Amino acid sequence: MVKRIGTTQRKSRHKFQLNYREKGKIPLSKYFQQFTAGEKVGLKIHPNVHEGRFYSRFHGLTGDITGVKKGACYEVKIVDGNKAKTLYVHPIHMKKQ
Repeated sequence: MVKRIGTTQRKSRHKFQLNYREKGKIPLSKYFQQFTAGEKVGLKIHPNVHEGRFYSRFHGLTGDITGVKKGACYEVKIVDGNKAKTLYVHPIHMKKQ
């Protein structure tokens, strides 16, 4: 198998690009959002924050919070095709639906 060169952010220049109104300082309210179990969240990677990132394939999907926390990150259940998957995501990469 071919060894991949680069990081997980390669070939994603336009996918993670912010709108010009969203650029600049990150509001702390977005950084310290609180979620409860059973809440639906939209997954969108914030390109300036590397902690708690998920694989770029899941960018734009909707998931459910299970209520379990690991550090600052929440456990999110998503469905990828027919398979249920678990992600640990930082609140800055989530938006309430």
